[in-house]
Amino acid sequence: MRSPVLPSHLPARFASGAYILNSGLSKRNAPQEVAQGLHGFAATAYPFLGQVEPKKFVKALSTAEIVLGSALLLPFVPTALVATGLAAFSGGLLGLYLRVPGMREPGSLRWTEQGQAIAKDVFLAGIAGTLLADSARRAKDAG
Repeated sequence: MRSPVLPSHLPARFASGAYILNSGLSKRNAPQEVAQGLHGFAATAYPFLGQVEPKKFVKALSTAEIVLGSALLLPFVPTALVATGLAAFSGGLLGLYLRVPGMREPGSLRWTEQGQAIAKDVFLAGIAGTLLADSARRAKDAG
């Protein structure tokens, strides 16, 4: 029986997992002002989030980041599973980058100073894509 995780996956999983887990833990007890800021930012890109109370939104975001970050750090959780979660998470972050005004230079994908903090999340999408592609290749080779 094959292991669900290759040793070569561990550096990418640990780096992204530690980053996401830390982010989730830092939001866990966010003050009201921080919750309102994060919520407002997210609701600009995803208007349906405007219906969610800011503290509940940040608590849910924090929980999702803690779960995903922990799963990435646990080597017995199959790579295909955590890579799917990482792809969804990074897709949401890149959606913020693409949808929130002021993140990019007009008519370009190049970031502005305000967008740089989110533009770097393209690395998380790259890690997810690499892990998913490798998992699919391994599944094809096994089957």
